[in-house]
Amino acid sequence: MLLLFLGFLAAAIANPLQQPLTVASQLHGRFLHITDFHPDRLYKPGTSLDRSCHRGKGPSGYFGAEGSDCDAPLSLIDETFRWIEDNLKDEIDFVIWTGDSARHDNDEKTPRTADEILDLNTYLSQKWVDIFTQNRAASVARLSVPVIPTFGNNDIMPHNIFDEGPNKWTKRFAEIWNPFIPEDQRHTFVLGGWFTTEVIPGQLAVISLNTMYFFDSNSAVDGCKAKSEPGYEHMEWLRAQLKTLRSRNMKAILMGHVPPAHSSEKRNWDETCWQKYTLWIHQYRDVVVGTLYGHMNIDHFIMQDSDEVRIASADGQVSTNSKSDYLESLRSQWSSLPSPPTGFFEELDAELEAGAAPDTLVKKGKKEKKKRKFLEKIGGPWAERYSISLVSPSLVPNYFPSLRVIDYNITGVADVANRPAWYDADADHTPLETESEDASEPEIQKKKKKKGKKGKKPDFKVPDGPSPTAPPGPAYSNQPFTFLGYTQYYANITRIQEEIDANQSEDPRIDFEVEYTTNDDVYRMKDLTVRSFFQLAGRIAEEEAQAETDSSADWLAKKKKPMNTIWRAFLERAFVGYENIDDLD
Repeated sequence: MLLLFLGFLAAAIANPLQQPLTVASQLHGRFLHITDFHPDRLYKPGTSLDRSCHRGKGPSGYFGAEGSDCDAPLSLIDETFRWIEDNLKDEIDFVIWTGDSARHDNDEKTPRTADEILDLNTYLSQKWVDIFTQNRAASVARLSVPVIPTFGNNDIMPHNIFDEGPNKWTKRFAEIWNPFIPEDQRHTFVLGGWFTTEVIPGQLAVISLNTMYFFDSNSAVDGCKAKSEPGYEHMEWLRAQLKTLRSRNMKAILMGHVPPAHSSEKRNWDETCWQKYTLWIHQYRDVVVGTLYGHMNIDHFIMQDSDEVRIASADGQVSTNSKSDYLESLRSQWSSLPSPPTGFFEELDAELEAGAAPDTLVKKGKKEKKKRKFLEKIGGPWAERYSISLVSPSLVPNYFPSLRVIDYNITGVADVANRPAWYDADADHTPLETESEDASEPEIQKKKKKKGKKGKKPDFKVPDGPSPTAPPGPAYSNQPFTFLGYTQYYANITRIQEEIDANQSEDPRIDFEVEYTTNDDVYRMKDLTVRSFFQLAGRIAEEEAQAETDSSADWLAKKKKPMNTIWRAFLERAFVGYENIDDLD
């Protein structure tokens, strides 16, 4: 096995396009998240939607068939990369690429092949190399920014099924993604399909998770409880990575393909994996900046509640009837969030900005009891009971093609000009460590005991939480690496197709336009901390028809029946502005 690994690694290194890369010397404070390309070489404009846009006569457009199950034509892929090169190339610090880079296997007459999957992933990988190569005339290609990929459930065959590694997919993708995986992480990737990249060496890492081992639809594996399972090994690796990063005073962004949806309508992950993941994120909340996913094609966010961690037997997966039902189930979840006293968050922000210590935010006395009780429920002034997963909509036009640019705080972050490039970062990637048998019981379990709940004690070693004297992490308090906001871009290919038909253009182009920003008049988020999402979720869940209004919003002018306007905006944005919200149940 070792000789085989060394053989294909040597072959990969021999490829001049797959050489060590470099990192930009100046930070911009933003990065790109793009997901679910689903390129399809068989796509043909003017073909039938019922035949995967491969043949027959129909309405499929030049840049795709929005609102259908057809995959993305190469014209859309090429134009998207052209737009990224023209508009983002010199404005971003790294790229988060969360999988599904091959077409679906939805055409019985032309089934996918393994070679086709690998070819399409190679095609997209080469696109990134072409955009970010610093000197294309040089003998060694060096990229200006790191690109971090991950496995999607359609990047393997059969789809969803991913065996324990090393396997043929981890070996072949180690070759294809050689430009993106740090040298010291390649062996780890071959073993399990996961790796860590220091996008700002010594300061910020991105951890690429292989969510195929957590995915409840992967019948080749069985969750994260048994030590023999790759999901268990993956969680142990993640625990060790976060522990090492904490010891080095570094922060981490987690990314993967399948998000940890966990509602009455949809559960994507095996329950044992969700439980560990939620516990890990909570215990390492001083390290984790945020988590990013794709797969579901709809724009939304997920709140993980550490109070739901029981480490008990897995529940069965609940199927989803529709995406709107799933979104409604999220809203139902959020309606049960603790309600703050009137004006409490505004008072809290004012005191924090004035430099008040956390333990003095609420004074003693009967009048302050309600405020203290609320803070206890949400995990303190920064809502540390919860964590957030951001789910980006897809490039493939299930609705409209989209991509996302996230701004993050680089105030006081050391310039990387004199640091090693990310591929050469002298990271201390420590082997898996063993926690002491008397490791402290997690605060989650202690809290449940105090409340008299029967939380089952974990049958594995639990990582320590942050030091009691540690400040809140970047996911909770605005500081270096905190996500500040994002701009959601989309391409209205319905309008573009109308222009193509009217002008008979020989060189059609795509211009992505701003759909919304998180600090606009609707969401009004000053940053993307957990507490900001907690407040947004509460506003979305309000029942009042006129909870908030904005007469300038198009969606408000179109409404036909009373509806919480923030909920309405959330729905419209979930479907990238493609669906008529009034037609939803």
